[in-house]
Amino acid sequence: MKSFFATFTFLFLLSGCSHQNAFTKFNMNIQQELASSSIQSSKIKNGTKVNGIFSAIYLNEVYPDAYNQHEYFFVYLYLKDKQEMYDPNSFEDVKLALKLNGKLPIKIKQLPHANKFSHLASVESEWNRYYIVAFKESSKKLSLVLESGQSSSVALIYQKDEQ
Repeated sequence: MKSFFATFTFLFLLSGCSHQNAFTKFNMNIQQELASSSIQSSKIKNGTKVNGIFSAIYLNEVYPDAYNQHEYFFVYLYLKDKQEMYDPNSFEDVKLALKLNGKLPIKIKQLPHANKFSHLASVESEWNRYYIVAFKESSKKLSLVLESGQSSSVALIYQKDEQ
């Protein structure tokens, strides 16, 4: 009887802890869940030297109703050396270029640190630069690469959903 009472007391104490688990604190909406499955990152390297970090979220998967005419990406990057991103509307000679399947973007817009996509990546830093980038529609396999003179990132590969 003593062991039954001790076991019952022990189980009663443990049952008070069972209402929460590791996922209780994760309150994500559907867009944040889709973004977390879509986000990819790559180091920007020049040989063995790391020059920065490049991350992207495929917005067509996250917001299919709003972003469906072209291929849209929310891109944020950190670079040790300040470089400007290629802009199709600018005639400046820029070394930093983002390419999708080898093709340059049709539209690119730099965003402020706090922007409407910040909640998707849970990152808001003054060191990063944020962009929304649009490309012409492409094949089912999307290969997104950031190139910078001698440096380049590893290709971020996305697969379009069947529609």
